[in-house]
Amino acid sequence: MTTSTEPGGDQRDPGLSAIMGERRRLINLAYRLLGSLAEAEDVVQETYTRWYAMPEREQQAVGSPGAWLMTVASRLCLNLLGSARARRETYVGDWIPEPLPGSAGWAAGRSGGGVDPADQVTLDESVTMAFLVVLDAMTPAERVAFVLHDVFRYPFGEVAEIVGRTPAACRQLASSARRRVRTARTPAGPSAGQAAVVRRFRTAWAAKDVDALISLLDPDATATADGGGLAPTHLHPIVGGVRIARAYVEIAQVAGDRTTFSECTVNGLPGLVAHQDGDVATVFAFEIAGDRIRRIWAVRNPEKLRPWRIG
Repeated sequence: MTTSTEPGGDQRDPGLSAIMGERRRLINLAYRLLGSLAEAEDVVQETYTRWYAMPEREQQAVGSPGAWLMTVASRLCLNLLGSARARRETYVGDWIPEPLPGSAGWAAGRSGGGVDPADQVTLDESVTMAFLVVLDAMTPAERVAFVLHDVFRYPFGEVAEIVGRTPAACRQLASSARRRVRTARTPAGPSAGQAAVVRRFRTAWAAKDVDALISLLDPDATATADGGGLAPTHLHPIVGGVRIARAYVEIAQVAGDRTTFSECTVNGLPGLVAHQDGDVATVFAFEIAGDRIRRIWAVRNPEKLRPWRIG
C-alpha cells in the first residue's frame, strides 16, 4: 500500500504523512501476532479503512492517531486469531508461519520487482521461526498480551483495554506466555556459526551424504513441512536425526538436477531456499543449538512464498 492510494491521499497533508508513517509499525505488530504477511497486510488495510471512514471531526478528536491505529489493528488481529483455530482444523498438514526474507530478498522480491520500505518487517529475535511457532501455540489473548507488552512495551493498562481483560489478568497472560517462551527457547550461537552449520547441511544434502547429515542433526531433531495441500510434502513431522537424514536424501534423489539450493536469511537467521526450474519451491528455516540442527521448518505452500518470488 502506498500513500497515493489511500483515501484522502493528498501527499502535501502533514497529517496524512504522520498517519501513513505508522504503517511499518502496524505491519510489524500484525505479522508477529498472525504469523502471516498476507493477513497482516489485510489487517493494516482494514485499519486504515476504518480510520478514513471516520468523519474528520472524529479524527481530529483522537489524541494519538498512532495509538488508535495500533489499538484497532490489535483488536482485528485478536478476532482473526480467534477464528484461526477453526480454520486450522481444515488445513492440510502442519501450519507453519509465513517465512520472511532478509533485506536483500525484500528488495528483489514481490510482484512489482521491489517493495515499499513501509511493508518490511523488522527482523529481530521476535520474528525468528522458533519464536513464532511458540507464539502460535498460545491462546489468542496470551499472544496479544505478550506481544504488546514484551515486544512493543505497552503498559498493561493499555493492553487491558485492547484485550478486554483487567490489567492483572493481562499481566498473568503475559507471564504465562513468557514461561512458554523461556521453556522453548534454545540458546542461539553466533549467526556466523549458525550459517556455517547450514552451509555444511546444504553441502551434505547436495552430496546425498546420509552420515554427514546425521552428524549435523540433533538425535531428537524434528523436521516439519507445510504444503497446505498445494504442494507435495510430508504431512506429519519427521522425528529423529537419522530419519530426517534418510528422508532428505530421498527428497534430493527425487528432485535431481531440477532443484538448486542457495543460502539466505529466513526471519533474521541463516536458512536455505530451494529453486525448482528457476522458481522458489521451498524455504527452510532452522533452529540450531551449538553445532547441531534441532528443528527444520520447510515451507512449500506457494501462497506463503509470495515475498520470495522475483517479479
